[in-house]
Amino acid sequence: MLFHVRMDVNLPPSMPEAEAAELKRVERDKAQALQASGKWRHLWRIAGQYSNISLFDVDSVDELHTMISTLPLFPYMTIQVMPLCRHPSSIRDDDK
Repeated sequence: MLFHVRMDVNLPPSMPEAEAAELKRVERDKAQALQASGKWRHLWRIAGQYSNISLFDVDSVDELHTMISTLPLFPYMTIQVMPLCRHPSSIRDDDK
């Protein structure tokens, strides 16, 4: 199942810089591992915002929820999830 996910991050201004840097480092490692697994298919930054648009390819909504909710930055995110399905007018048979 494919999902389009928008994640907007809002770290508290009072968070110490060193704590924020470590949180971002751990988040990066986790995101890269999920990308390497093939579950997190694409990751794009939204220019000018601390936000991203991602495509996930998972077996269920529950799997997506578990993946997203275990991200280190999850407590600081506003997340929008949109399930995707192939459009009947698409000229492509795959996601390439």
